Amino acid sequence: MLMPRQKTPDLAVPTLSGEQFDLSREKSERGVVVCFYRGLHCPICANYLKELEKQTPAFAERGVTTIAISSDGQERAQAMADKIEAKNLRFGYDLSLSKAREWGLYISTSRGKTSIGIEEPALFSEPGLFLVTPEQTLYYGSVQTMPFVRPHFSELVGALDFAIEKNYPARGEYAGEV
Repeated sequence: MLMPRQKTPDLAVPTLSGEQFDLSREKSERGVVVCFYRGLHCPICANYLKELEKQTPAFAERGVTTIAISSDGQERAQAMADKIEAKNLRFGYDLSLSKAREWGLYISTSRGKTSIGIEEPALFSEPGLFLVTPEQTLYYGSVQTMPFVRPHFSELVGALDFAIEKNYPARGEYAGEV
């Protein structure tokens, strides 16, 4: 399990802009929101990423960058970016499932075509949302076993405002005996 205030796993994936996203080299004042999504086959992901697209400027105003990443290849990642009409949100692709597991993401097997008629990959990761500090430590993390019931980006923006104002530390850091 990832621990708040501890270094996260490294993360490097190609992006649709043609550049490489490398978490260890990400330049931002307050960190990066890393949104792992299931892939093009997931209609809930499309709606979720539309909301992240809308909130990306609000995160930027607070010194936080954003990226959406899946194990989809470039073509499917581009189709998702087109579907949500992405203009602000970066898209990374080709996330290895071993890297997804390092981040604590759950892995699912294909059930064939989804409700929107798109074939699921044989294996893919379930959603996860992380706010990683500029020092590459975990500030916030949420991992799902299913596509349903995800954190709201507007609430994360509000929480970020509170954390900035109060200099609120990452919580959940205790790893001793209980």
